[in-house]
Amino acid sequence: MASPERPPRSPTVARAWRLWGPAVAGVAAALASLGAAELTAALLAPAGSPILAVGALVIDLVPAWVKELVIAVFGTGDKAVLIVCVAVGALVLAAVAGVVESRRPPFGRALVVAAGGLAVVAVLTRASSATFDAVPSVIAMVVGAVMLTVLVARLPRTVSTASATALHPGPDPDRRRFLAWTGVSAGLGLLAVIGGQLVSAGTRATDAARALFTLPVPATASAPIPAGADLAIEGLSPVITPNLGFYRIDTALQVPRIDPTTWTLKITGMVENEVELTFAELLALPLEESTTTLTCVSNPVGGDLIGNATWLGYPVRLLLARAKPRPGADMVLSRSEDGWTASTPLEVLTDDRNAILAVGMNGVPLPLEHGYPVRMVVPGLYGYVSATKWVVELNVTRFDLETAYWTNRGWTERGPVKLSSRIDVPRAGARVPAGPVMLAGVAWSQHVGIRFVQVQVDDGPWNDANLADAISADTWRQWSWQWTAPAGRHTLRVRATDAAGLVQTSVVRDVVPDGATGLQQVPVTVG
Repeated sequence: MASPERPPRSPTVARAWRLWGPAVAGVAAALASLGAAELTAALLAPAGSPILAVGALVIDLVPAWVKELVIAVFGTGDKAVLIVCVAVGALVLAAVAGVVESRRPPFGRALVVAAGGLAVVAVLTRASSATFDAVPSVIAMVVGAVMLTVLVARLPRTVSTASATALHPGPDPDRRRFLAWTGVSAGLGLLAVIGGQLVSAGTRATDAARALFTLPVPATASAPIPAGADLAIEGLSPVITPNLGFYRIDTALQVPRIDPTTWTLKITGMVENEVELTFAELLALPLEESTTTLTCVSNPVGGDLIGNATWLGYPVRLLLARAKPRPGADMVLSRSEDGWTASTPLEVLTDDRNAILAVGMNGVPLPLEHGYPVRMVVPGLYGYVSATKWVVELNVTRFDLETAYWTNRGWTERGPVKLSSRIDVPRAGARVPAGPVMLAGVAWSQHVGIRFVQVQVDDGPWNDANLADAISADTWRQWSWQWTAPAGRHTLRVRATDAAGLVQTSVVRDVVPDGATGLQQVPVTVG
């Protein structure tokens, strides 16, 4: 007995399917193409990941205020957020391409080819890129266009009814086949992406194993850290920041992979003698150990984009003395392997401060993400004008002749670190019991030093805090103050005075163009 006919689906459902079906086809094609590209990049061209290349291009093109907003909201998670945004944007574009291809072929495929072309441009415009690095993006372009054609061609057929055009109800075999094709395409693409990441992880593990060479014994060891430099208060930042907890802010979505046996540093530009140094030659020099605090210019008042570490390296001033800068030179433009640049005043690299080419951090070789094999560490300057990771060139020049990555984007060209302080304990919004409450934090004025720190409760008097012993003028200094806390809501403030007598300003300024100012305010509830 024949089964009764089912009524056709409503026109609304049919219209929805005609929109979402092609969009699903576009997304599945995109996942297949991205999977093919990421797996190819992992196996053949590590610098050719289209997602990372487009992300790096976005970093270069977006206005500085957008970068600062992302850093302010997401902190060191900014790169993960960017990668997710690029991936989501790619999938949205793919959905649009699917809809366009179903209605106006071949314009959907043209969108795919245009997106692939953008990825090729993004890859080839990166510093140190090679033509072969474009292969993963080309493969993504071809796979995406082919899969979009195949999947759109397998969209379910429609039939006409007296009332509207609708899809066949029930278990439509065309629809089942379409869903099977899209599901398999998307699934294989995701598996390829995961496989590519696993292969890349293995490569990164190999890099890390190669990096674990034995550091040379320093010819000049750093001064012992005084026993009284760490107040050992729970919640207070340790006087030496562990490598895993050290902040990372840079423009590299993909950490440069540098073979130390091929690394060289070149000193060029306005010098009498150009210098070229290999990694082995650098390690053979009398290396010096020193403890230095580094700060990011994007650090807001009370922020955590700051860390203190013991570094091992060779003084930049000695290499510059070998190169003999010419009269009139006043800046060194340092360049990273990935093309990033920083403008450092020449006098800062040639005075008595311990600006170094670092190879070690807290007793181990530099972590990959912190600049292995060699980076710059310069006391007293924000990182954007000094802390070049993966450094490969020092170009002696002039400020009126050359500009650097961030100075091209509206930041000042010299960037001395500003006097500041922070409350670590208690945290903002904390509830504490009435009675004795320990307040603690850190203060810094790199290459100047801290004389004293004061704490204010609400609008009351400023109270002198207890200072931990100083390591040097180039490091932060811990402080503490015991407060007899009455019940209620209160606002805590902190300010520092440096060794030259300068008092931390209460004037609030944004991080742009040369670092934030103001006093941190921490609201707490007592009781």
